[in-house]
Amino acid sequence: MSETTGILCMAYGSPRTEEEIEPYFTHIRGGRPPSPEALEELQGRYRAIGGSPLDDITRRQAAALGRRLGLPAFVGMKHSPPFIAEGAREAEAGGVGKLIGLTLAPHYAQMSVGAYERALREAWSGELDFLQGFHDHPAFIAAVRSILAEALQDYRPDRLFFTAHSLPARIVAEGDRYDERLLESCRLVGEGMLLPPWEFAFQSASSTGEPWLGPDLLQAVQRSGARRVLVCPIGFVADHLEILYDLDVEAQAFAREHGLELRRTPSFNDRPDFIQALTEIVQERL
Repeated sequence: MSETTGILCMAYGSPRTEEEIEPYFTHIRGGRPPSPEALEELQGRYRAIGGSPLDDITRRQAAALGRRLGLPAFVGMKHSPPFIAEGAREAEAGGVGKLIGLTLAPHYAQMSVGAYERALREAWSGELDFLQGFHDHPAFIAAVRSILAEALQDYRPDRLFFTAHSLPARIVAEGDRYDERLLESCRLVGEGMLLPPWEFAFQSASSTGEPWLGPDLLQAVQRSGARRVLVCPIGFVADHLEILYDLDVEAQAFAREHGLELRRTPSFNDRPDFIQALTEIVQERL
């Protein structure tokens, strides 16, 4: 194994302090500052969860993966420091000649994971092996089954909802079948274990004035008539705003309002079974 091979683990990024929320939001918006109302709403969400742990979790994931593989591992974020280009420069300064790019998101979409790849290719001049998702990898599927089995040990829901972050619906018309990759993951998980009746729904859509992929989770839960619900956010691998606010705050408020019991599976974060899955995924590229 070449000593010059390294891994760059990439995630969406998050503000580490309240002062970082505005520049973070501005970066997401392509340099356009948010309105005071939109900024206040986002600040309120971060206050409600006590701040996002994503930066710390991503660093722990990268460190654990690097230890398992015996390779130097670096971190790069899409919308907050250290940015992807900074992570690439750190790898280069560390003597890395071949870089494996790993976006910590299982399901490829040109709009999402593709943006990480474009940013990394612009920043890295050496040999690059970019992993375009791992939604159907047996190790990832086994890790999902593990967290589902854990959640189902003491809870029998009427309905299981797999979820992922919604994206603008136009991606499907453009030929990017992000939706099909998500459903494939769910079907593969279901083939290996006995699950409650399940369906797929999207969460965390943004208000951009155009249609986003649906159905929306809360609408789907209400339409299902289920009284005991388990949510498995299969499109996410760490606790952050979309988990801690959208599911643990907003969805829980919805459940209380409608007299439902709603639980979710634990996030992978740096669980050993998930780090082992990532290890197996990356090992195939070495």
